[in-house]
Amino acid sequence: MKNSFSFEKKEHVVSQKLIDELFTGGNSQSVAAFPLRVVYMVKPLNAPLGSDTSLIEERPAPQVLLSVSKKRLHHAVDRNRAKRQLREAYRLNKHVLNGLLPADSQLVMAFIWLTDTPQPTDIIAARMKTLLHRVGKKLNTKDI
Repeated sequence: MKNSFSFEKKEHVVSQKLIDELFTGGNSQSVAAFPLRVVYMVKPLNAPLGSDTSLIEERPAPQVLLSVSKKRLHHAVDRNRAKRQLREAYRLNKHVLNGLLPADSQLVMAFIWLTDTPQPTDIIAARMKTLLHRVGKKLNTKDI
């Protein structure tokens, strides 16, 4: 990994199938810290047949979805700012989750905006840090 404070494309949830599994599957969990909520699941990775797993040194990065609905923030300017705040807060605090999952599992998370009003960046950053610590604690105590 070249920069631990980056938020690369491979860390974004882009698959509609994965999003559906996250929100409709029975193995996802949720934690809230107002004005945010995180829905997450641990997904086992399937190694390709015939591949040498000893060559894979890096653990897969957690995949993240950021959601700010039009129902909550009606103006696009406010929604874009909220998403920018969420991205920045996650980017700066994602190191909390390092090393908590076995190499054959992947963490998929969705951060959801819960309030109808724009929030200060310092509050969003503090709540994001709280959520990541709570998820990390649950992952650490749970046998995967």
